[in-house]
Formats: sequence, structure tokens, C-alpha cells
Amino acid sequence: MKFIDILAIDDEQVINDAIKRICATEDLSVQTVTTAEEGLELLSKEKFRLIVSDIMLPGLDGFQFLDELNSRSIKTPVIVISGFSTIENAVTVLKKGAIDFLPKPFTYEELMSGVHRGLEYSNILERISSQKPLETDNSIFNIDSDIHYVPCPPKYYRLAHISWLNITIEGTAIIGTSDLYLRTIKTVSKIELLEPEENIYQGISCVQIYGSDELQHPLLAPVSGKIIERNENLLKNPSLLEKDPYFKGWIYKIIPTDLEYERKFWEVCSSEII
Repeated sequence: MKFIDILAIDDEQVINDAIKRICATEDLSVQTVTTAEEGLELLSKEKFRLIVSDIMLPGLDGFQFLDELNSRSIKTPVIVISGFSTIENAVTVLKKGAIDFLPKPFTYEELMSGVHRGLEYSNILERISSQKPLETDNSIFNIDSDIHYVPCPPKYYRLAHISWLNITIEGTAIIGTSDLYLRTIKTVSKIELLEPEENIYQGISCVQIYGSDELQHPLLAPVSGKIIERNENLLKNPSLLEKDPYFKGWIYKIIPTDLEYERKFWEVCSSEII
């Protein structure tokens, strides 16, 4: 069965048309529906590489749609878009399995950045599912000559498959980006960091990563807090992020503001299986 690139689900036809028009500039095929129920029906008949779905939908909303995908074991990656772009909405959909969250209205560049990562995530998922994983005592490494990714260390926590944090014995948090997220960008050409003393917020972009495709990729923070130190080496050598994302490629050290509340949106890294 031939794959269609994208299934777009939004009750505003103008949004569906915008997604279709933008994706057409890169020869991507898009099928649109206005309800989650129609989307589920299509998913039972057609194969899609990526889903772009609104949260506020008639009938099943975006949260329930993600729950239904999980209950049906549908692994198609989902990017959630919403005009109700609260932090709570962003981290909730990521917890439920979405791979990205994009506030509306979005620009051409913002949508294509998410779509490029989503389609590459789909490629990685397909290639990994076609090979036998090597199980280790702490995680799973998918290895062949074509694709592999390194899971974050078991004692770390992650926000979806995007960013990670490690809480030190002093109570500070070290944060960074996952190797899997970097694989969806492919090659890092530049990174933009915030300044020390600035605040970051869980589920909101805290870093801008530029890929070789010249697209700008936002990294969503896994935790809220004040930056006390940033990794200056990344500004001089962005490739360090790819070479060692969990140790020398750390991004910020922060003083967290509400660990007890925000930890419910994390996953332990020992559960990192896609």
C-alpha cells in the first residue's frame, strides 16, 4: 500500500487548505478531514507518514484522538497544532504521544520545520521497525549500517523524545536534547542559546537549532526554571551536540521552579522505546 505523506485534521478548512498549500511547495501529498472520527476512519484504510491534528475538534478532541491512536496501536507520528497554545496543552499532548506541538497561527517556516522533523521521525520509525533491536540491560539500541539512535541514560528524564533533564544531588537540573530529536534534524549547523539569568518554561522553546536544510528547529524545554549556566562550547562547536548529546553536549544548568508539578509530564529514559 502506498503511503500518503500527511493527514491533516482541523475543523477550520482554511487551516487544512493552508497546510495543503504549504506542503505542496515541497511536493508532499496531503489528505484533509475536519473531524478526528473521519481521521480514524481514513487511518483504517490508508497509510500515512505523518498526522497534523488540531486539539479543539468537534466530537473527539485532539487529546481523545491521541488516546484512541494509542488504544489502536497506531504508531503514525502526530504533530498537534492549536490556537489554544497554553503550556498545559503542549506538555499534555506530548505526554500522550505527540512528537511536537505547534501554536496557531504558524508561519510557512514553522510548519515546514515541524513537518520535516515529523517525516524524518516516521522514516526512522519505519527503518527501526524493520530491523531486530539489540536489547541491553538498560535500554534498546537499534543498530545497522543505516540508522541508529542512542537513548538517554536510564537515570535521566525526558519530555517526549525531544529534550531530557538530569536532576543533580544539589537540586539543580541539567538539560539537553535527545539524540533521536537530533536525528530528525540530521545535521546541526548552528545553535542559538538564551542568556544566563533568563527563565525557561516547560513545553516552550528554549533553544533554536539550525539544520543543514536552513530550517530553524525549536527545542521545547523539559522543565521550567532560571538558567544559571549555559554550555558555551556549543556556540563554538555546534557538532558537539550531535557527538555527545547527553554529557559534553548538555545545554543549560538551571534552578528548577516547580519540579513536583512538572514531573508528571516526564518519562523515565529507561522507557525510551519508539
